[in-house]
Amino acid sequence: ATSPVSAGSLGSGYVCSLRILVHPNSLRLQEGQHMSLQCSATGTPPPQYQWFRNNQSIPDATESSLKVTGVTTADRGVYCCRVYNLYQQVLSREAHVEIGPNSSFNETFLGESERGLPALPGPLNTNTQPRLLATDKVALLMGNMNYQHHKQLRAPMVDVHELTNLLRQLDFKVVSLLDLSRREMQKAVNEFLLLLDKGVYGLLYYAGHGYENYGNSFMVPIDAPDSYTSEHCLCVQGILQRMQDKQPRLNVFLLDMCRKRNLHDGIIPRLEAFRVTANIVFGYATCLDAEAYEISHGNRSNGIFISFLKKRLLEDEKITVLLDKVAEDMGTYELTKGKQALEIRSSLSERRALTDHIQQFNSCDKSSARNLQWAKAHELPESRFVTFDCGVSVRLGFAAEFSNIMMIYTQIVQIPDGILHCEATLTDFSEDLDVDIKQTNKDCPEETGSVLFTFRNFDCADRCLYTRLSKLQKLRKELRFCVCLQYCYQGLLESVVEKQMVDVGKPLVAKLNLHDSHALNDYFYLHGPLRNSSSDPSQRFSQGSRPLPPTSLRTANSLTDLALSADLHSVQSTDFYRTAMQFRGGYVPDVRPRGGGERGALTSAGVTLANMSAARPASEPRYATLPNLTQISKRKTFPRTDSWGWWDPSSL
Repeated sequence: ATSPVSAGSLGSGYVCSLRILVHPNSLRLQEGQHMSLQCSATGTPPPQYQWFRNNQSIPDATESSLKVTGVTTADRGVYCCRVYNLYQQVLSREAHVEIGPNSSFNETFLGESERGLPALPGPLNTNTQPRLLATDKVALLMGNMNYQHHKQLRAPMVDVHELTNLLRQLDFKVVSLLDLSRREMQKAVNEFLLLLDKGVYGLLYYAGHGYENYGNSFMVPIDAPDSYTSEHCLCVQGILQRMQDKQPRLNVFLLDMCRKRNLHDGIIPRLEAFRVTANIVFGYATCLDAEAYEISHGNRSNGIFISFLKKRLLEDEKITVLLDKVAEDMGTYELTKGKQALEIRSSLSERRALTDHIQQFNSCDKSSARNLQWAKAHELPESRFVTFDCGVSVRLGFAAEFSNIMMIYTQIVQIPDGILHCEATLTDFSEDLDVDIKQTNKDCPEETGSVLFTFRNFDCADRCLYTRLSKLQKLRKELRFCVCLQYCYQGLLESVVEKQMVDVGKPLVAKLNLHDSHALNDYFYLHGPLRNSSSDPSQRFSQGSRPLPPTSLRTANSLTDLALSADLHSVQSTDFYRTAMQFRGGYVPDVRPRGGGERGALTSAGVTLANMSAARPASEPRYATLPNLTQISKRKTFPRTDSWGWWDPSSL
């Protein structure tokens, strides 16, 4: 049997407790019979599952049970299940499955890693060259959905969740954050940069509104004003410059955003010349001056890019080869054919793959520091019991949905005799945390607004209420809330109320103080000095175009002048994610452009434009309607406007 591998206890406030209760059993079947393997585990946070056959991961096999209807000889082999949560992973015992009269099992079914962890998922690497290694692998994933002044997006939450789940299987330490302001994005990038070092693989993914001007890509935060410019956004190329200073072995950027030109922005980032390196890979969800789309299936949405990328990400291929395959797959999708195409830019000269193994050389101290900070940045509060004077005992449990989103579940575990009815709710949260009352004290996780958590993620559904806390990065002090117990005694009509305040400290990413404003000149840290295009005759707009907004930015001589070492908390965090639910067929998906500013430039046969008007402000969201109530909506784009900033109907 395979020996379990665990991460041990990470962080002073958390004790790992992951244990397999039921292991899968070996089977002997005939072709056409049904196969069912079971693996049951318990743990806090709740466990997730991934099944393997012959040391290769089985796509979509992420439940506690593995069922195959009508097996064939192709299904025979060695099966095992990897059970994992945020802090630990354990392997089940191997189950040998023999099928058919000639299914004698032998060692040909086993890979080289038969007695350890399963080999990295994907096709076997037949390259005879020495395998390239990383000293560590870290990723920052940011998804912006709930914009204050722009069209709301639906898919970034699921996209970030699914990508994180996959990267964790590839041993990436992942920071995943939703709905960040400009300052919070800047601070998150600062923390991410401190995790990079020589030989490390770094990956940055962004889903949200965006644009591209003069060859520079900009990520739009949720607090960007209506007519935003680069002054309000983050420049990807500026981040790349700082990443290169860390001498990583591989830099991967996956930008799931539109790349239309922003006519409101005449500022040109003037960055220092890039050093010549051979380690950069850009994967753009769409081509220059085009939109990126998201697709909805029921209450779940995916970006087109991620819906295809997730099917290939675990393959053992050079990252550029993998992205080429994704581009080919996307090219077959009829709904976006001719509207969205993956663009790849690369200077990578070695066969670097996301599946490459980690081998630490002479940097044990740095690696240990990264691991400690990773655990610190994603340490959940300890599960605890609150006992009231009446004798009722309430259990508080915690689970991380993202690095900055946490679920609290309250369960009444002890009720004395004489009490007929009681309910424990959470109220009076810390003032600096903007809690949505609609996401508190619900009967099921889905009612809190989560599409990722379900009852099966928790082992305490009986008399349990769920509260979802988002934007934990805004916490300036410890998280405090009141546990309010309301109960009735037998024979009495009036209810009794007891309250207790609970302090759980700073959970998850709140420990990093992303709200802190002490970092030196964050804006120039990520952008460098800027200039207005109106000061350069070669960059001015044509005569008659609307005037550009004036800029009031300070100048600096170079990024080097500003690249002082900010002694920030180093975050190398991997959030706890639940198993991603897969798309289910049977109905037409809802496809919409992820972006606010465009009203759907679809010209396919049968497409009709809804609520068209030639006199709408350029900041108003635009949509297009496809037949059969299929909606297409674009991610993060800008309309073409006339000289007064109104819609140009010809752009439709």
